[in-house]
Amino acid sequence: MERNLALEVVRVTEAAALSSARWMGRGNDRLAEQTALDAMRRAFDAVDFTGTVVIGRGEKGETPTLFVGEQVGSGAGPELDVAAEPLEGASIVAQGRANALAAVALAEKGCLFPAPEVYMEKIAVGPKALGAIDITAGPEANLRSIAETMKCYVEDLTVVILDRPRHRDLIMTVQEVGARIKLIQDGDLSAAIATSLEDSGVDVLMGSGRAPEGVLAAAALRCLGGDMQAQFKPASDEDVERIRQAGVKEIQEVLTITDLARGREVMFTTTGVTDGDFLKGVRFFGGGAKTHSLLMRAKSGTVRFIDAIHRFDRNPIY
Repeated sequence: MERNLALEVVRVTEAAALSSARWMGRGNDRLAEQTALDAMRRAFDAVDFTGTVVIGRGEKGETPTLFVGEQVGSGAGPELDVAAEPLEGASIVAQGRANALAAVALAEKGCLFPAPEVYMEKIAVGPKALGAIDITAGPEANLRSIAETMKCYVEDLTVVILDRPRHRDLIMTVQEVGARIKLIQDGDLSAAIATSLEDSGVDVLMGSGRAPEGVLAAAALRCLGGDMQAQFKPASDEDVERIRQAGVKEIQEVLTITDLARGREVMFTTTGVTDGDFLKGVRFFGGGAKTHSLLMRAKSGTVRFIDAIHRFDRNPIY
């Protein structure tokens, strides 16, 4: 995968962020989502690669664009898997809250797991806790293992958890063990990434969330040197069938970070839509805007934060 390709894909997440940020605080999550989706799809056309959407917005027929199986890119260049998240946090944008972002992961063909639209249990940590997690061991054992590996007390750890009724027991257990908790209303992709960034203030992600975001998180953590495990949590027979169609024979199988995002040629880029733990949101000014993005490659381990100024009289208006 060419380094220049990675830089070109930043334009894709910038386009989605610029479009959806217009709807910040305006109470319309549907339009925030749709404008991000449309802008990301248009921007992909200018990138020289042959991409197949593995993680997108549903199946063909359910959505007009960025559906699973759709071909994106100019058609020239390498054949790659694409995981696309035009907007994580449509409700975040609509309500003017923190940590909305646009994200894309690329990998060699066949290397991104085609996760269905079901839920999965996830645990994610940064490089300092590499090898310390076992999703089957439970929260208490994991937190003690993570603290030991990071050479700190459990009380020093901060665990980020989606604030959902289904996490009531998890929250109580983490409280009893003594770790600090950061509850979030939405956005476990950004939370998973934050575990591997030094100044984010987050050490561990725990809890269940959507499986497609789990693949994007795994790609990002591959680039950052973090670790992740997951298990599917089907809520119906239909969920079980979707999981089996994705190639998983044992529903309770533990999926490692490399099960979700394989190969050395993994790339991840994300652009902030609203201010967050590690990215600034879009800032508009007369005739243009500023964006803040994160670009990473697993092969080189390079992590770049990119500040960009967009002049709407010279560049495409997304």
